[in-house]
Amino acid sequence: MTTVGGLAFTGSASAGPPDTRRDSIQQGLDTLVGTDRHPGALAAVRDRQGRTRHYTAGAGDLRTGERVPVNGRVRIGSASKMFASVVILQLVGEGRVKLDEPVETYLPGLVRAEGVDATKITVRQLLRHDSGLPDYTDAMFSTMGDLLTYQHIYLEPRELLDLANARTDGRPAGGGWSYSNTNYLLAGLIAQRVTGRPFNELVTSRVIERIGLRDTYAPGVGDKQIHGRHPHGYQRDPATDKLVDFTTMDPSWGWAAGQLISTPDDLNTFVRALLDGKLLRPAQLAEMRTTIPAYPAGRSYGLGLFRIPLSCGAVAWGHGGDIPGYSTANAATDDGRAVTVVVTSLNGSVKDGSVGADRDALVDAALCGR
Repeated sequence: MTTVGGLAFTGSASAGPPDTRRDSIQQGLDTLVGTDRHPGALAAVRDRQGRTRHYTAGAGDLRTGERVPVNGRVRIGSASKMFASVVILQLVGEGRVKLDEPVETYLPGLVRAEGVDATKITVRQLLRHDSGLPDYTDAMFSTMGDLLTYQHIYLEPRELLDLANARTDGRPAGGGWSYSNTNYLLAGLIAQRVTGRPFNELVTSRVIERIGLRDTYAPGVGDKQIHGRHPHGYQRDPATDKLVDFTTMDPSWGWAAGQLISTPDDLNTFVRALLDGKLLRPAQLAEMRTTIPAYPAGRSYGLGLFRIPLSCGAVAWGHGGDIPGYSTANAATDDGRAVTVVVTSLNGSVKDGSVGADRDALVDAALCGR
C-alpha cells in the first residue's frame, strides 16, 4: 500500500467476480502509483483463451479518495490513430483512397507549410509518419500555461492545420519516421472529403459499432466530459509540483489524431479484432503491418501501428497515447494475448524517471506470460 497526500493507494484484480489475489501484474501496477509517480492506474490483461483480468491501483479522485473504477473510461490520446488508420485503410480496400496518391489529390491547396510539398507527400507517408510535416501541437504546447489556455477551447480541424502551416520546421517527405499529429489530422480530412461524412461518424460506424465496442466513443462538438465511470486525470504543474485536475477538457485539438475515449478492455478488443482480420481485408492489414524504423530503438512503425519486440522473443502490435490527464500503453500478440495499461497523469513523475520503464516492463510481462 502506498499513501499519497493522506490517501491510501491499494489494488484489486478481477476476472468476472472481484478477486483480490495479488499477482505479478498487480504488483507491477502498484509500482506505477505514488507521490512521485501517478495518482492512479488501471489495466486489462487478456490471455490466449480470451479470458480477461482487470486491475486497478491508486486513487480515482484525489479530492474524494474514491478508488479507480475497474475498466473505467479514459481519454486514449494517440491510441486513436489506430482507429483513424483503419478508416483510411478500409477506404483503400474500397478503392476510394490510394495509399501512394499525393495528399494534394484529395486536399488541394490545404497543405502549405514551409519546406514541404503536398504533391510529393503520399497518404502512406501520412499514416507512417514519414511525411516531413510539422506537428501542429508544437505550436500549441510548450508550458503548463499553454495546456491551461487550451483546456476549454474548441478548435476546428482547419484551425489546427493553420497552426501547422504557419510553422517553418517542415522537411521533404520520405526522410524517415518523424512523429507528427498533423499527419492524422490530414488523414481525417481525407476521409471526410472522399466520403462526404464527418470523421466522427466514420470512426463510429466503421470501427466502434462494427466490432461492438460499448465503452468507446468520439466526443461531440463541445463535449468536455468523460461520460460513464472513469478515474480523474491529472497534470503535474512543474512550477508548483501540484497536480491539476484535467478530467474536464475540450479534446477537439486531438480530433482524428487523439480525441477518442475508451476503456482498457475495449482497446484490447479493438486490437484483437484488428489483428484477427475483422476490420481490414488481408491486403490492407498487411500494409498496416509493413513497418519502417522508429523510436525508441528496436521499435518500428507501420500504418498507425507500432511493432514492439518483447523480451521473450515474441512481437507485439499496438499504439499508446498521451493526452493531458491520461497516458495509455497498449499491445497485443498474434497468439491472442492483449494488454492495456493506463495511468492517470501525463507526466506522473518529476523526480523518478523510471516510471515509464516500469510501465513498459509491465506490458512486456503481461504479454510474455510472466
